[in-house]
Amino acid sequence: MKNIVILISGRGSNMEAIVRAFRREKWAARLCAVISNRADAAGLAFAEKEGILTRVVSHKDYPDRQSYDVALQKAIDEYHPDLVILAGFMRILTDGFVNYYAGRMINIHPSLLPGFKGLHTHRQAIEAGVRVHGATVHFVTPELDGGPIIAQAVVPVLPDDDEDSLADRVLEQEHRLYPRVVGWFVEDKVAYTRDGKARLAEDVAASLDFVLTGGGL
Repeated sequence: MKNIVILISGRGSNMEAIVRAFRREKWAARLCAVISNRADAAGLAFAEKEGILTRVVSHKDYPDRQSYDVALQKAIDEYHPDLVILAGFMRILTDGFVNYYAGRMINIHPSLLPGFKGLHTHRQAIEAGVRVHGATVHFVTPELDGGPIIAQAVVPVLPDDDEDSLADRVLEQEHRLYPRVVGWFVEDKVAYTRDGKARLAEDVAASLDFVLTGGGL
């Protein structure tokens, strides 16, 4: 039985998708807590309604990034997590924090990494003139948006797309992709290897062509 902690900063739509999949698929896991750095994060209300423990560890209560990360780590570790999920957690984490959770912390990024790291990914994609865009779930490492890729979902970039329309279509795939990857982790079908790579079980790896279409999740 794996312990899961989810970190959010806002509405937590990916957190909601994960919770719904957890209920629907009856994962062999515990959703121990949803933690936010913002007391006004809308996703906290959803988690509370679902009977999940919520906590706020506000970054405003600490003088610097390092002291905040120490406090956040202490809060997370109360639940002995096997997996820490970043679901719209809008904080740049210190190397020490990231390395502490190496192989146990994942994130979803709204682009097909390694392309379009950082912010405004949909604008970057449109300005670059790419034909496909999407989302990537990856292990978190100190390199921003640079950890080992676990899985990706692809959407077409349409001629009349703007940032909002493209973002909506990518987000729909995020809500399918992220719960699927978490489910794989719970089933021990995803692992972080000693040489810093993502290893997938054979049946998962064989399904990736289907996953990559963005329609088979």
